[in-house]
Amino acid sequence: MLPSFQTASHTMQPNPAEIERYLAEDIGDGDLTAKIVPEAIQASATVITREGMVVCGTAWFDAVFERLSPQLAIEWLCSDGDWAAADTVLCRLSGPARALLTGERTALNLLQTLSATASVAREYANAVAGTGCKVLDTRKTLPGLRLAQKYAVQCGGCFNHRIGLFDAILIKENHILAAGSIAEAVRAARSQANVPVEVEVENLYEFEQALLAKPDRVMLDNFSLPDLVVAVSRNQGQVELEASGNITLQNIRSVAETGVDFISIGALTKNIKAVDLSMRIDMRIG
Repeated sequence: MLPSFQTASHTMQPNPAEIERYLAEDIGDGDLTAKIVPEAIQASATVITREGMVVCGTAWFDAVFERLSPQLAIEWLCSDGDWAAADTVLCRLSGPARALLTGERTALNLLQTLSATASVAREYANAVAGTGCKVLDTRKTLPGLRLAQKYAVQCGGCFNHRIGLFDAILIKENHILAAGSIAEAVRAARSQANVPVEVEVENLYEFEQALLAKPDRVMLDNFSLPDLVVAVSRNQGQVELEASGNITLQNIRSVAETGVDFISIGALTKNIKAVDLSMRIDMRIG
């Protein structure tokens, strides 16, 4: 059996050290503005989405407030992977007002970014539904949020490519030039570790060379639709085939229908626009 590409855990939890860094970025030596509010004041809050979205990042949101105050309670009305229409109340919070005010921006930043990633992934997953082709993410992630975004991709219905440079080998043009040939590059890769080996090719001639070298997967970079059809026909199931390059929501289904196994899309994590969320805080309790 060929080694498998790793995936982020679909039940992934945020790293406490990362949460500390996210909060430190915003709070520094202390939230000076929150100190205006008396420490004893309690409050309640609701988080609302202003646009349709796939929910993702609830554990990150929770972790921010857990770090700030164990007395703060959060009730979620939805779960990661759920679709939420515009103006939906996502969760309710209650507890110390200072903790709510201090954690609001960091918690919302994480929730809106991961939900945006999941929402984009859902669009691409829906676009290829029924074709048997899987849409993959790439390493084009936000620094510090790679595993979180890869988790979000799964919540949206797409799949993970390699996590980083350590869990799979992707041989590109410069690697081939340095090694001398595709065959030599694959041979050298096999000698490094028992991980999946993929070769990126840019035309059908290189594709034929890659087939002879027997990698686990071949990436067909910027192939035309006719050339993708030819590659699938010549492959006859010998290796996994992944299409990549200049693929959009408008043309992805046509690419999937050529018979490739995977399509990798950098836009799943790179070109996202944060979901518009709002937290309404009510100071009238306590």
